[in-house]
Amino acid sequence: MKGMPEERTVLAAEYIIEKGATVRAAAKKFGVSKSTVHKDVSERLLKINPKLYEEVRAVLDKNKQERHLRGGEATKEKYAKLLIR
Repeated sequence: MKGMPEERTVLAAEYIIEKGATVRAAAKKFGVSKSTVHKDVSERLLKINPKLYEEVRAVLDKNKQERHLRGGEATKEKYAKLLIR
């Protein structure tokens, strides 16, 4: 969903809040880069809708705190697949 940055920003923010999604997941969903989504929800959204910005910020902060857990789980799965072969 390219074009109309304000509309894309609000849709991405609502998606992140609703799904608890990461920036990467939102970027994939809307067909834009991670950088675009990050700029949308961290800069543009603050000017468009400050209340929505606070909600998105809470989800993104939670995701950041859990990031090391997801990375560890991915590594565990990777090596488990290697052992099966």
